[in-house]
Amino acid sequence: MKLNKTLVALALSTLLLSACSDTDEKDASLTDGSQNAISGINDASTSGLKGSGLNGSEMNGGMNGSGMNGMSNGDYASTLGPEFNDPNNPLSKRTIYFMLDSSEVMPDFIPVIGAHAQYLIANPAQRVTLEGNADERGSREYNIALGEQRAKSVAGLMKAQGVSASQLDIVSYGEEKPAAFGSDEAAWERNRRVEIVYQPR
Repeated sequence: MKLNKTLVALALSTLLLSACSDTDEKDASLTDGSQNAISGINDASTSGLKGSGLNGSEMNGGMNGSGMNGMSNGDYASTLGPEFNDPNNPLSKRTIYFMLDSSEVMPDFIPVIGAHAQYLIANPAQRVTLEGNADERGSREYNIALGEQRAKSVAGLMKAQGVSASQLDIVSYGEEKPAAFGSDEAAWERNRRVEIVYQPR
């Protein structure tokens, strides 16, 4: 048992260290060149989200990761318990946001993913769908691939903590399911996300 915990800790450490690696090491299959050209954003300008007030505790903007109408289709998290509605509990946050052209989980969201992972471990019959999304920039194919990579990044962190792969479903909507409409940075920030959607048991 001690060896198993050591392996999980080692795997989590490896994932966290890889999340801190240089963002220039991007998957070439995900980059069509249009993202950086459109935005003019480079690695030195990652303070854009910090300046916007969007972080692990504030990015939900009242949506709580449950879509614009308060509850995504099939998201039953609000019926699971009061901890999912307590704004001070990380389980109430079900949206993980990403930087432009990135599938790397930002450090602010590690505790949120960890809380959901612990809940899933404690409730092995519970399943979630990790819905990957992108903003409108880039081709449709690029955005589908990027949304999938984002969902896989969240799934990888959950699995490293002990969540069973059978509890996780991954889907990518690319740019097809925006959380915010508009062609400005405020809308794009809200659309670069993975939503953790709880399924009925």
